[in-house]
Amino acid sequence: MSAQDPPHASGPHRPHKEQPPPGGANPLRRTSDRAEAWCSGFLLAVLVLGLPVASVSAGLAVHESTMRTVQAQSAERFQVTARVTSAPEAASGGAADEKQKVQVRWTDKEGRQQTGSAPVPLDKTAGSTVRIWVDREGTVKNPPMSATNAKAGGWLMGGMTAVGVYAGFVAARKGMRLALDRRRYAQWDAEWDRVEPLWSARFHR
Repeated sequence: MSAQDPPHASGPHRPHKEQPPPGGANPLRRTSDRAEAWCSGFLLAVLVLGLPVASVSAGLAVHESTMRTVQAQSAERFQVTARVTSAPEAASGGAADEKQKVQVRWTDKEGRQQTGSAPVPLDKTAGSTVRIWVDREGTVKNPPMSATNAKAGGWLMGGMTAVGVYAGFVAARKGMRLALDRRRYAQWDAEWDRVEPLWSARFHR
């Protein structure tokens, strides 16, 4: 080797290192793959932002609506002392707090005698007294709802809304993947229809 020869003239060539595509893009990544990644990110953002907002909004709406009912029932219903006129029929094996509707009689605020059917404990006898709830018209009613009922209803609706939002996220993501997979299969079939005759002709030569 002469002094004028380049230092690597007689040696092996170094392997050429391919430069990655600009921007770090993966050349094997298809358009459908990018669409799937974008849609998945969008759905995830909707889930992260929308789930708490929807749950809290639904829970507060139910809580406020139930509280209005609580206030209305509390204003319309009140307790009176009534006397049992017909003893309940004790059922065998009945629970201690079990109740049965029987006829009762009470005196309203105007001094008039009122009668009705109200649930009373099974251990009550004819002539005993019980506390019942009635409205302004003298109709026997159930006890008014409480703030605890409103709070429980709000939490329940908030939880159900969260489950519904997450189920919608899962369904949307699965539907998106099914649609993209259907498109991918169609593209693969079209490409195979173009390539298969060439492969067959080469194989049968």
